[in-house]
Parts: sequence; structure tokens; C-alpha cells
Amino acid sequence: MSIYRKAMGAEFEDLHPRIRERFGFDSAAGVASVGRGIMETMERGAWWTVPFLWIGSLRSIMFPDRGTNVPFSVHNYAYRDKFGRETITWVRYFEFPNRRRHFDATMVYSEKRQTLIDYIGDRQHLSVDIECTVDPATSGIHLRSGEQRFYEGRLAFRFPLFASGVADVVEWYDDRTEEFRIRVDVRNKYFGRLFSYRGRFQAEFFDIEPDEVPPFVKPLREESRE
Repeated sequence: MSIYRKAMGAEFEDLHPRIRERFGFDSAAGVASVGRGIMETMERGAWWTVPFLWIGSLRSIMFPDRGTNVPFSVHNYAYRDKFGRETITWVRYFEFPNRRRHFDATMVYSEKRQTLIDYIGDRQHLSVDIECTVDPATSGIHLRSGEQRFYEGRLAFRFPLFASGVADVVEWYDDRTEEFRIRVDVRNKYFGRLFSYRGRFQAEFFDIEPDEVPPFVKPLREESRE
């Protein structure tokens, strides 16, 4: 079963059919999806956010670049990780004029926490609880981040939200233009916007065998702690 269907229960059926298609497959389905399109706007917060965003870029978490009409791709593959958990990849590439940036994440459903868990970064250092609901305005999917935890070796602690950001994401399907739309805002309670982007894309779905999931979408290290 799709981890999003599991997290949302009967509410999953209220999503737009194309959103159900994009979020409804699992590793047993033999399906993957790659979306390609344009980020119409990519913005960041005030100048003092740049050092934090630059540090995040070292672990494929976030970055300080800004732009308009930035080509991007998003790679969604379903597989079982080494702990046996149903996993969905969210690897995004952004093609700026002078460099390529990427933002890596993998999602699982935590039976223990009874919620979606988003592992952010290419080494799964940051574990974030995700609330998943239907956006009433678009019948799209609304993802909102909650409690965050940091893991590195034996080090483990709850990450204080005053030093981090809350992500608010809506992805929906536009029947008029026949394309997917996405809106992402990451804000700090005290300091305002950290970064945001808005865009549109087309998604290709294709058949895949379990051993054909490309290595570049998988994290360099998998974390068992949720």
C-alpha cells in the first residue's frame, strides 16, 4: 500500500485522480515517476539566511540560489529500504544558469509514530514528521512539517523549531493546463521566510523492476531511527 494512502486513510480518495496516481504507488506496483518542468519563482529569505542555506547545500537539503523559470526535475521511486520499510524518493534537480542544485529526501510511514516521516538530505540526518491532508481549494495534497529530529552516529536530539523552519507544501493538478502544480514555503516562526518556490511540471510514469531503482535517488546512508 502507498505510504500516503496509509497515512490519509479514506481521505486519500478525496484527492484529484491525477494526484492519487502520483502518490498512490508502492514498491509492489512496479511503477516509477519522473516529473519535468519549470520553477516559475525560487526565492529565499533575508541576507542572513544565506549561510544556513549554504550549509544545507553541502548535504543536499537546501540552497541559497534564487531565480525565475528554472528548469527542474523530480524523481519518485518506490522501494524497500534495508530495514524493510516502504520508501518513496523525492530527489529534485534545479538547473540554474551556472550550476545544478539538488534537494534530496526519502519518505516512509512510521508504524511507531503513526505518521509520515520525511528523511531530509542525502544521509538522512534530519527526520521530520509530516501531516498529510487534502487541500480543499484544489483537491491536491497538502503536506506540512512538524517535529524534527537530528541523527548523526550516536548523536540524536529533537531539533528546536525556533532554529529551523516549518515546510508547507501543496501539490495539485490543473485541469485547465493539464499539468501538475506545486507550491512550497519554508518559514521560521521568528525570522520569516527561509526559502520558497512555485512551479509546474508534467509527470511521466513508467514500469520498473525492483532492481532497476537507480542508485542516485537513494540516500548515501539509511537511518533506522524515526
